[in-house]
Amino acid sequence: FPGQPGTPGFPGAKGFRGPEGDVGAPGCPGFPGPPCDTSLPGPPGFRGITGLPGNRGPPGFPGQTGNTGFRGHPGLPGKNGVPGLPGDHGDTGLMGFPGSRGFPGPKGFKGITGFQGEPELSYFTIGQPGNPGPPGETIFVRGDPGDIGIRGAPGNPGQRGQQGARGLPGNQGRGGTKGPPGRTGIPGPPGPHIRSASGFLLVLHSQSDREPLCPQGMPKLWTGYSLLYLEGQEKAHNQDLGLAGSCLPVFNTMPFAYCNINQVCYYASRNDKSYWLSSAAPLPMTPLSEEEIQPYISRCAVCEAPAQAVAIHSQDQSIPPCPVNWRSLWIGYSFLMHTGSGDQGGGQSLMSPGSCLEDFRSAPFIECQGQRGTCQFFANEYSFWLTTVMPELQFASAPLSGTLKEGQEQRKKISRCQVCLKTC
Repeated sequence: FPGQPGTPGFPGAKGFRGPEGDVGAPGCPGFPGPPCDTSLPGPPGFRGITGLPGNRGPPGFPGQTGNTGFRGHPGLPGKNGVPGLPGDHGDTGLMGFPGSRGFPGPKGFKGITGFQGEPELSYFTIGQPGNPGPPGETIFVRGDPGDIGIRGAPGNPGQRGQQGARGLPGNQGRGGTKGPPGRTGIPGPPGPHIRSASGFLLVLHSQSDREPLCPQGMPKLWTGYSLLYLEGQEKAHNQDLGLAGSCLPVFNTMPFAYCNINQVCYYASRNDKSYWLSSAAPLPMTPLSEEEIQPYISRCAVCEAPAQAVAIHSQDQSIPPCPVNWRSLWIGYSFLMHTGSGDQGGGQSLMSPGSCLEDFRSAPFIECQGQRGTCQFFANEYSFWLTTVMPELQFASAPLSGTLKEGQEQRKKISRCQVCLKTC
């Protein structure tokens, strides 16, 4: 039977620009040569192979003004030559930046102070103070001149000059001589841009049994189930919900085995546990098993982001704004840490997107008994959240205790957060 059609091949590479065909561009003007015989016409040049059109290259830098050539000796009279091509007008020279200011000279000497007048004495009384002496002579001494400033950097290129006047007719050249080679063509622009991977990963947890969608422009790498932490030998190993390790592609109540130094590994041989973010399904009255578990496990997705995402927490009921040149990905509630059986548990880094869950729940995760293959919400599971703090009470002697039972009342006491991504 005929096979399936093959996948399309990769696009071919762009060809190089072919050499100039026909007549080359005019070369630099040379010294007038002796007369030559034009009876024999020169052989025509070969037509160059037409190259593929190259992309327009970047504009070249303006050249410097050429020096004036020496006047050649008049050649022997010959036949009238072909009118010369108009000469290019030289570009305007570059203007330099002004040099830096020189250092100030030393301060001049202080003028001489005038003599004080002597008091006039009387036989009976002391006379009035004498007239003040003449003012002291002030001498101004010029300071040494400052050092010469550093030469300024070259100025920006000037505008192109006007078209030069038509050149004088050139002397008759010899027949059969080959003209100078044309100028090298302008190099083409670089090839098509190939997108490179950014290396930044963004993890989204839906807190439902539906897979979350990656933000627009971010490719999805894989989807899975939201692993919160594992417990083995009564020790917990936490997962940061903002890292890709918290999104396991396959769910299982017992996703690991344990091994000892005797080179023996055991699987499902003791009552180790796994903890997963849960969905919004109602709390079950009995332990869940097999297909009953799936609707209760949160789904997740790992996406490739153009930059690193960061969580910002307001510690009040307002949504914290993203910094300048950052855009919002989602808003939520400030999830801090969690504990399960005994005192085992973990927490989230407050800069990680995993510390900002879109939905607040007093029981945001479910415990699965590994060996039994069942999952259940237990009474000894606790979640910890950042709370709202009034600025005028932040240094109060003691916080006011309270019990919040209603869901909306609980949300009013939980800090809000926003996950932001840098845009430029």
